[in-house]
Amino acid sequence: MYSEYELLPISALQHLSFCERQCALIHVEQIWTENRFTAEGRILHERVHEAAAESRGDVRIVRGLRLRSLALGLIGVADVVEFQRDDAGIALEGRSGRWRAFPVEYKRGKPKPDRCDEVQLCAQAMCLEEMLACSIPEAALFYGTTRRRKDVPLDERLRELTACTAQRLHALVDSGLTPPAVYETKCQSCSLMSVCMPETTNGRKSARRYLQDAVAHTFESEP
Repeated sequence: MYSEYELLPISALQHLSFCERQCALIHVEQIWTENRFTAEGRILHERVHEAAAESRGDVRIVRGLRLRSLALGLIGVADVVEFQRDDAGIALEGRSGRWRAFPVEYKRGKPKPDRCDEVQLCAQAMCLEEMLACSIPEAALFYGTTRRRKDVPLDERLRELTACTAQRLHALVDSGLTPPAVYETKCQSCSLMSVCMPETTNGRKSARRYLQDAVAHTFESEP
């Protein structure tokens, strides 16, 4: 079990799945820059979180719900959690009947070839299970480009992958080390491309060290 002070962002799981170096730059070196893709994603999440809770028949929709798991060592916010009326569900304070939690994560783009979105979604569900003492067998991803919802079974294989990814995340952050840069095609879509400079630095130094050296050189060259 992790303490409250050791909790890391759920969103960091996706950073790690995309690129270990990107994850370390953000969560170890505390470096962040934004591009069109990250800005569009941020705006999408803000719009979802700002909307009020509502009820639609037998579904109660809650937005921007704060999450945490001491078992996984994660903390974050769920875009949407639908509480669907279900006799086999749990009791909710101030609501009659029984309810089943169903997380929905919003993404600006389209489904990815890997499972990074599913891992992030599964982590949210596992946080909810720990907080509510319930079981969540399924959740969903909503993609802005396709305007479609993709149901995701939260099977044991995905749960194991999620738990392992959370362990890798803590190990990376605890190490305090930034992996070397390795250029790949996906680097072109990364908002940290200009800081990481995978084609230039080739992993010889951290982004923070590069910036410090650049600033020092500027002062040295001044008359």
